[in-house]
Amino acid sequence: MWLTSLLFGCISHAQEHVVLQLKWIHQFQFAGYYMAKEKGFYEQAGLDVTILPADPNNPDTQFKVLAGQAHFGITHSGILQARMQGKPLVALAAVLQSSPYCWMVKENSNIYTPADFTNKRISYLGKAENAELIIMLQQAGINVAQLPLYSGLYPLRDFQNGLFDALQVYVTNEPFLMRQAGIATRQICPKQYGINVYSDILFTSENVIEQKPQMVEKFRQASLKGWRYAMLNMNESIDVIRSKYNPDKTKTQLAYEADAMRPFIAQAGIPIGSMSEIRWQWIAQLYNYEPHKYQHELDKFVYHPKVNEEPYPWSWMLIAASLLTVLCIPLYLHLIFSRQQQYRILQATQERKKEVE
Repeated sequence: MWLTSLLFGCISHAQEHVVLQLKWIHQFQFAGYYMAKEKGFYEQAGLDVTILPADPNNPDTQFKVLAGQAHFGITHSGILQARMQGKPLVALAAVLQSSPYCWMVKENSNIYTPADFTNKRISYLGKAENAELIIMLQQAGINVAQLPLYSGLYPLRDFQNGLFDALQVYVTNEPFLMRQAGIATRQICPKQYGINVYSDILFTSENVIEQKPQMVEKFRQASLKGWRYAMLNMNESIDVIRSKYNPDKTKTQLAYEADAMRPFIAQAGIPIGSMSEIRWQWIAQLYNYEPHKYQHELDKFVYHPKVNEEPYPWSWMLIAASLLTVLCIPLYLHLIFSRQQQYRILQATQERKKEVE
């Protein structure tokens, strides 16, 4: 018992402070990281993790990681474009296997496919954040540059009032708000048209990996463990978010987010967080980068754990095994000596019996 206390005492004193910068406010979108913290997965890895919500007016997580304000961040597939432009960013895991960004139109709209966007007024679109939405329209023959843009300050209200036709949305958020307002909508999403890019990428910088490779791997493993737990225990995760992270979100809203995100996270035969270099090459082509010209950057962009680095559970198991060995060897020798003594006593007793007979 004292040995277990000693081991956990060593772990707690060795905790390293780590900062994770989210790309938006606290919501189910980041449930895996909350559960990794609340269930002690980070603590078991020797990490003391602070999870920071984004400033909605400036949700640039890439800058904060590169500036050293955070060790890790969450971002979109546009991180690949930043890497191609020379920023030393490294993708650790893709929590969402498909993009949750879609165009939202009203149910009574005559927009059903990307080809129907001709002359339709759309919301302002950031090319880096949601490039897949533009690509989807371009592949349908739409000249996006000629589409009239809405750039007002109240997009949800103005969409509801019919001031423009299509609003870029995150499937877990705006559709729910419209439903609550009694507005029937539908979504036109890139995945439906073969544009299947990663999203909610867990990333860090080359500098962090070079300085603390073990910490990076421990954080990645514990985070993915948190995501697996969150997806298997969604109700518990919702309760944790409401009680500790965002009490302003209703249980109904968080449940909607969870149900909407499930098909983007959990896909048959694909472990949570998996990434494929081949698929990243394909995404590079979507962004008009020729993979063979940027292969060197792609090789450094996709994270590979160092083979000589031990996954975090084993380091503490080796310490435990060493301590147990030191304790058990004397006990083992004592046991052997005792058995030898018993054997000698038994032999002596048998010899005396023979002499008496």
